[in-house]
Amino acid sequence: MDKNTINPTKSIPAFYIGQSIFLTGATGFLGKVFIEKILRSCPDIREIFILMRPKKGLSFNERLEKMLNLPLYDKLRKEQPSNFKKLIPVSGDTSQENLGLSAVNRQMLIERVTIIIHNAASVKFNDSLKYAIFTNTRSTRDICILAESMKNIVALVCVGTAYTHLDHPFIEEKVYPPIADWRKMIKVAESLDEHTLNVFTAKFLDNIPNTYIFSKNLAEGVIQEYSSSLPCAIVRPSVVTWSLRDPIPGWIDNFNGPMGLITAGGKGILRVAYANNYTQQNDIPVDTVINTIILVIWKLGLTTFTPKSTCFVVNCTFPDEKCISFRDFCNIATNISKKIPFEGVLWMPSTLFTESLNTHYVLTILWHIIPAIIIDSVLKCSGRQPMILRLQRKMYVANRVLRHFSCNEWKFDNTHSQDLMSLIPSGNREMFSIDLSDVDIKEYIRIGAIGIKKYLLREDMNRLDAAKAHCKRMNLFVATFKTIIAIGILWMIYKWICF
Repeated sequence: MDKNTINPTKSIPAFYIGQSIFLTGATGFLGKVFIEKILRSCPDIREIFILMRPKKGLSFNERLEKMLNLPLYDKLRKEQPSNFKKLIPVSGDTSQENLGLSAVNRQMLIERVTIIIHNAASVKFNDSLKYAIFTNTRSTRDICILAESMKNIVALVCVGTAYTHLDHPFIEEKVYPPIADWRKMIKVAESLDEHTLNVFTAKFLDNIPNTYIFSKNLAEGVIQEYSSSLPCAIVRPSVVTWSLRDPIPGWIDNFNGPMGLITAGGKGILRVAYANNYTQQNDIPVDTVINTIILVIWKLGLTTFTPKSTCFVVNCTFPDEKCISFRDFCNIATNISKKIPFEGVLWMPSTLFTESLNTHYVLTILWHIIPAIIIDSVLKCSGRQPMILRLQRKMYVANRVLRHFSCNEWKFDNTHSQDLMSLIPSGNREMFSIDLSDVDIKEYIRIGAIGIKKYLLREDMNRLDAAKAHCKRMNLFVATFKTIIAIGILWMIYKWICF
């Protein structure tokens, strides 16, 4: 046997042999992909404890079974089906104190876990301050308290966000001073009722745009403080999007961020958006984020921990020089939609970006609300469920919530990512690559469009010709409609001038 295959310094899978992982947020987008990747690429791990809670009438065992039936796990199911047995669901809830763990489960984790990945978070920007602090800040504290009881802990990685420190136009790979005392904020959230805390939310947030960013900022303060007694790291991904390569190109399971933009624009229901045409967005493939987490754990595990050790921070972001603007992104997506259209488009894809609140409001009424009312009326008359107006309302609210990010941009230090790339053993570079320097952005968006079509909209690629035919008919309809409107306007101008 090659010595490198069993040497943790020369082989990443060798480091993970016999490791026991505790993962929060296992049913989220990142959590699902992490489970698939670690079980397939590091098959000799001992076990993965995943924190889960019952949801929508399903027990956590039923939720796990449903999750593992996703196409995401087809490759693992084919190559190493026995590794699914290494998943051990643990009942708990990050919004509850002490993670909602029973005494038995807590003791089991203390005795067996060697690696913690705290990935769970509520990413809704409009969460109440109480819920955001409980889920994103207090849970981080409770994770650290749990980790301090583990004698065999080698790494604690907290998944944060690259947008934690928005007052800095250039975000370095370091922990910045927190905007508030996290201990006091947890006590405030625990002592005040929901209504009272909502009254004071604006004062607490100050210039922070939402409760998510505020609570994640506090969470970084927690990790920084506990890093003197624990081997800690923070991985800060930017906007996490579909997979680039692994395990399948284009895997996605949510409509957040650019996924919603591509879907709504491709369906023809997003005609106007509140955004700056020239603002560059920073999206990061989910498989790059997962590989970064795996590499960070490996680095921590091989580094001798001392009380003087500092928290290791990695900005997991797309290279600044490769980022493109909203306008360019939309133009590329529009061109792709002509070759790979979605089914049942309601208008030809075309989106106007504006930074004027008044313009956005007026055009939303003219281009979104009024057509939605008409289409829903037709649907209702035909005995179908009206839904377009509801979608337009959601899009409008989401667009306003995200306006701080769609009209501003930040640059990110990627020194630690570069260092991690240089450390990857030669035999592991393809499996755990985080290099995005050679990515073709047009191809990446095309992969995403196909992924959205297949995995979010459940559309069959074999029906592509029918979708193209529908788009041609819709294009003719739109051209005819615009011609009639133009003729009507000219006729009114003619009548007004002549009479």
